[in-house]
Amino acid sequence: MKTLRILRLFILLLLAGIHIPAQAQDSLPASKLIYKINIKENIMPAAWRSVKVGFEEAQNLKADIILIHMNTYGGMVDVADSIRTKILNSKIPVWVFIDNQAASAGALISIACDSIYMRKGGSIGAATVVDQSGNVVPDKFQSFMRSTMRATAEAKGYDTLISGNDTILKWRRDPRIAEAMVDPSIYIEGIIDSGKVLTFTAEEAIKHGYCEGKAENVNEVMEQAGIKSYSIAEFRPSLLDRMIGFLTNPFVSGILIMIIIGGIYFELQTPGVGFPLAAAAIAAILYFAPLYLEGLVEHWEIIIFVVGVILLMVEIFAIPGFGVTGISGIVLMVAGLTLAMIDNEIFRDPVNFNLMTILKPFGIVVLAVFIGLIGGIALSRKLLTSPLFPNLALQSNLNKEEGFVGIDTKIKNMVGAEGVAITTLRPSGKIQIGNSWFDAVAEFGYIEKGSKVKVSKDESGQLYVVKA
Repeated sequence: MKTLRILRLFILLLLAGIHIPAQAQDSLPASKLIYKINIKENIMPAAWRSVKVGFEEAQNLKADIILIHMNTYGGMVDVADSIRTKILNSKIPVWVFIDNQAASAGALISIACDSIYMRKGGSIGAATVVDQSGNVVPDKFQSFMRSTMRATAEAKGYDTLISGNDTILKWRRDPRIAEAMVDPSIYIEGIIDSGKVLTFTAEEAIKHGYCEGKAENVNEVMEQAGIKSYSIAEFRPSLLDRMIGFLTNPFVSGILIMIIIGGIYFELQTPGVGFPLAAAAIAAILYFAPLYLEGLVEHWEIIIFVVGVILLMVEIFAIPGFGVTGISGIVLMVAGLTLAMIDNEIFRDPVNFNLMTILKPFGIVVLAVFIGLIGGIALSRKLLTSPLFPNLALQSNLNKEEGFVGIDTKIKNMVGAEGVAITTLRPSGKIQIGNSWFDAVAEFGYIEKGSKVKVSKDESGQLYVVKA
């Protein structure tokens, strides 16, 4: 027994000797999870979807850092603003590695990140708003971009420095520099002359607080940040992500709108053909479905579009002429297509409401509707006369020489015949001659139902009658 106690005590002492103290355990390096998202194309809805889905996945994986691997010449301002807001509200630190270019919208996204790393030879800046032709847009749009860039830089905070009796606020990222990337009229001594839009190289960005360090690849970014133990998980878009990104591209959306409008018009011109209406229906599904999955479209926006189509059909088939019903239908269709492109969050935040967010989709829809109508008219004329589709329209000629006439010849022989008014003629209505009914027009005034009438003449196949 005594021997067993001594042996047990010896084992306990041995285990105590190899046990790692708590302080030593804490000193072991912890591996960090880096979640990487690539933005290596123009800033379009596909990039916004990648960021949105990627951030959710990073949160589910409990990533320590989100790293955006960027190389872009810019893109859509509204999409960049959505990505910027997502970054600023992220609970996980967001870094960006600028692999060559972060121009325009890319600069806005980069400034929103907590840390910026740039490749040697890379650049950041040149955020002036331009249209699709590269022309500078009016100042009201530049003003929005200036304020957004300035607010993004200010969101990174500042340090309070005490110098003697003076208190100095040192911005981590100078808001004036961010503004100068948009506005060529801003002059900052030693940095940018008036009349030029600011763009930083990697060295200049480091010097003025817009870059934390230079790196040639992601591994060097980690070295610069002092992270030695890490693993990388990368966002890889699924087939659904790629399809949604493709279909939400404004250019593709414009083509789908053209098919919707052109298909409806073509079907109205040639009722019963079928495939134009089917093409319009498929285009409408492809237009609304990805936007609905993205959360941009809600039920009421789809309902507005459908009601617009119904009102337009009612105006064409049920109500003669073209009035309030038809105009209301067109307005609702355009409104539904436009609102589908707009994130409904802007209506819930009137303070940050931006008119450009509405004007751009509205312009795309109006242009696509116009081109769709013109295309529908041109296509209907081309197909109806094309030998490839001989059965779309009647091609035969009813020549007079072959015995064809455009009116009922029996009407020609009815002048002087007498009958009875089946309906009141005000001035048109129906009469009965013998056992047959005919459309007729009262030549003078109106004729009451049941009155005897006499055919006075016929013109262009129309009987005219007077009281017998």
